[in-house]
Amino acid sequence: MEETSFYVIGLIAVVAIVILSIFFHYVPFVLWLSAKVSGVRISLIQLFLMRLRHVPPYTIVQAMIEAHKAGLESITRDGLEAHYLAGGHVEKVVHALVSASKANIELTFQMATAIDLAGRDVFEAVQMSVNPKVIDTPHVTAVAKDGIQLIAIARVTVRANIKRLVGGAGEDTVLARVGEGIVSSIGSAESHKAVLENPDSISKLVLKKGLDAGTAFEILSIDIADIDIGKNIGAALQIDQANADKNIAQAKAEERRAMAVALEQEMKAKAQEARAIVIQAEAEVPKAMAEAFRTGNLGIMDYYRMKNIQADTAMRDNIAKE
Repeated sequence: MEETSFYVIGLIAVVAIVILSIFFHYVPFVLWLSAKVSGVRISLIQLFLMRLRHVPPYTIVQAMIEAHKAGLESITRDGLEAHYLAGGHVEKVVHALVSASKANIELTFQMATAIDLAGRDVFEAVQMSVNPKVIDTPHVTAVAKDGIQLIAIARVTVRANIKRLVGGAGEDTVLARVGEGIVSSIGSAESHKAVLENPDSISKLVLKKGLDAGTAFEILSIDIADIDIGKNIGAALQIDQANADKNIAQAKAEERRAMAVALEQEMKAKAQEARAIVIQAEAEVPKAMAEAFRTGNLGIMDYYRMKNIQADTAMRDNIAKE
């Protein structure tokens, strides 16, 4: 009997512990007490309803306590819950509002939640408004008018513009615009020596162009950190042009040589054809002479006179060659 009573008491204790665990899970009494002590008005029913809406009560209550201690009475429980359910970061928003209030920066709860839902870190943006950020550009390569290549690195000091964080361009756009301005400024310089002697002229020209328009930042300064001399692009282009001209001239000369060789071959072919005709004609001469002898059109004396003329002509040729 005693063992049965002990078993029943143990079972009741386990059931009671389970019921209390479920109760304190859905009704966080300790969290409610902490909020009450901190001066935040919230009921146990509201905490219970947060559990049903799948909203973590601890996150909301801690944010409300932080806002209450900082004197931000405009932050409400409904607003925090709605922002959490929309996929926002409640802690970052409250941290940003507290930091903005301490730094006398105008930032409303609606604006902070909009910035957070836009995908930007609102707390980091507030910190950047207080402490400007320095961004180093990658190596920017540009060529002056004298053809010398310069490689520059700039440091851009920016401050976040709270009002333009929603819809404003990011750091990549600022760096791209600064790089474009550096290329344009170096390209308009008469020589690379002028740029090396006065590098701050580049930053002044770039800063006057208003490169922060439409971005989420305000450019405070642009400083040229380093400038190195690169290749002689002008000389390289001239060499390439000279090589191209040489190749064109060689191609034209080769074309003329090929035409001359073709013409020479054609003339040789014609000469061989004429020689063949002459040889063929010479082969017909004895036949014609024999026919002339038979018909009586050619006499012996005529034949000897012709031989003497040929011998005289051959002798003259030999003398001329010597």
